[in-house]
Amino acid sequence: MKIIFIGDIVGKSARDFVINKIPYLKKNYSPDIIIANAENAASGYGLTKKIAINLFESGIDAITLGNHAWDQKEMISYIEDCPKIVRAINYPKAAPGKGYYKINLDDGRKFILVQVMLRLFMGLNLDDPFSITKNFLQSEKLGSTCQGILIDMHGEATSEKNAFGHYFDGDVTAILGTHTHIPTSDARILSGGTAYQTDVGMSGDYDSVIGMDKEIPIHLFTKGFRKEGKFTPSSGQISICGTYLETDDKTGFSRKIEAFQIK
Repeated sequence: MKIIFIGDIVGKSARDFVINKIPYLKKNYSPDIIIANAENAASGYGLTKKIAINLFESGIDAITLGNHAWDQKEMISYIEDCPKIVRAINYPKAAPGKGYYKINLDDGRKFILVQVMLRLFMGLNLDDPFSITKNFLQSEKLGSTCQGILIDMHGEATSEKNAFGHYFDGDVTAILGTHTHIPTSDARILSGGTAYQTDVGMSGDYDSVIGMDKEIPIHLFTKGFRKEGKFTPSSGQISICGTYLETDDKTGFSRKIEAFQIK
């Protein structure tokens, strides 16, 4: 199986660039599945129904969210109607939507996308990501119930991300980090066969502060308060950071992981 994972899409310029580059990704990688994290796609804060539909129409098969999942109120209801949008599996049970999505390919292969949110420095009321994920995997087995399981690991701390990756090494196809918007150069296959990268990075303008126009964040850090309201996505040259995977359909483990950047 061939899988493309696109890092956090930040703002309109980034999502337009991603949509325009989907044909390029399909031509160069021939992926069976394309996934994107789009929790910052709506002006940097959440995801709307219209944007989600545009991303799906471009050829993206599933979307993951994160700590900005509910920034756009319409997502609270729309996520119930659209299982292809995945929120963190360890949100409290009352949260709308699901933390996983099962994709059935035309040739009969089955793939499961999961998102989990880690807890260090996230400031959210979340259930234990380790135990919730372990419980979910009791009923899903690589090479048995499915040919692939990918976890979008949304978190801040590299130590917690590393621990999570090693804890589930050998249980899933790949664990790819999101949230920090900074790509890490540690893409590799762990000893148990699970592909891992601490953070895939973002799809946005890198001449910025994690995708946002530089002025307001710098003012916040140097003066102690925001000069004006919300941060706004930077609209300079956009780069797509993502990760490409090739897997073994018999075992479900990864054979190749390759981080990429498209400008």
